[in-house]
Amino acid sequence: MTRNVFKLVLLAGALHAAASSPALAQTRNPPQPAAPRTTPAPATPAAAQPAPAVQDNAAVKGSEIIARVGDSDVTAEEVRATIQLLDARQQAAMARDPALLSQTVRAILANRLVLKEAAAKKWDQQPAVVTQLARARDTLIVESYLQSVTALGDSYPSEADIKSVYEANASAFLVPRRFRLAQIVVNLAKDADRAAEDTARKKLDDIVRKIKQPGAEFGLIAKASSDDAATAGREGEIGWVAEPDMRSEIRGQVTGLPKSGIADPIRLEDGWHVLKLLDTEASHTRPLADVRAALVQRMRAERIEANRRAYVAELLKQTPPVVNEIALSRLIEPKPDAKPDAAPSR
Repeated sequence: MTRNVFKLVLLAGALHAAASSPALAQTRNPPQPAAPRTTPAPATPAAAQPAPAVQDNAAVKGSEIIARVGDSDVTAEEVRATIQLLDARQQAAMARDPALLSQTVRAILANRLVLKEAAAKKWDQQPAVVTQLARARDTLIVESYLQSVTALGDSYPSEADIKSVYEANASAFLVPRRFRLAQIVVNLAKDADRAAEDTARKKLDDIVRKIKQPGAEFGLIAKASSDDAATAGREGEIGWVAEPDMRSEIRGQVTGLPKSGIADPIRLEDGWHVLKLLDTEASHTRPLADVRAALVQRMRAERIEANRRAYVAELLKQTPPVVNEIALSRLIEPKPDAKPDAAPSR
């Protein structure tokens, strides 16, 4: 049993490394707005050589060897079991990017090598390791048991539950008014001297003059004259900006513009900004269809957590704990205040 838990702990570490990799981070879904709380109810080793890829994943048998390192094989069933330990977002990312699946297999192989070396040195028999493994085993048993007794059926939440929570918390799904903006920037440091100010002002005046000419193309002027390289390459376009995310100086100018209107130059810390309003999107509430999946996930998670708390509370009620608070208060010795370093002798 100790050896099995030791292998599990190693595997968990490798999975964390694989799931936290930059590749996975780049494939994760954008964060969704947090759904409101609902009312709870009680109760990579280079030497690893993967087996040939299989075109039809469903046809892979559990006993089929996927990879090998040394004399250790990794079967399809082991890979599937490992994938099941990942959360839903990580599994979805893995389905989109086969490289992540390969990375996970390599993590399993790396674990095998580390485990083999550690076992040969009887590392799992070290007193500190034995203690940690025992705690990890107990934690695994407790967590898996609580998951089993607080699991929910597929019927929760019902459509009526979902609609009720959605309507009661409509403000949580409100999308603020957004503005699609473009800009032309003339760089000027906040503490610039008079000469730099004059130069920047001359360039700004020239840009404003060009913009006001009949038939002037704001995007082309931005591409040729803006000091902000990132937006200049897109003919000045910044993209969509939500009203609450705008600086007050910009909000005051932009919100009153008509579509395709150009604001007066705005002085910010980095220089002068000339903004154009390309489009506007009115504030609206995201429809239930758009937020349903996230809402259901949050409702189920909160119900499971509520059931978990209720289950543990009932156990404590049946067998009330007794804590020696006096002894507990003396368990951790307060550390003396650090003394200041003595002044160096002369």
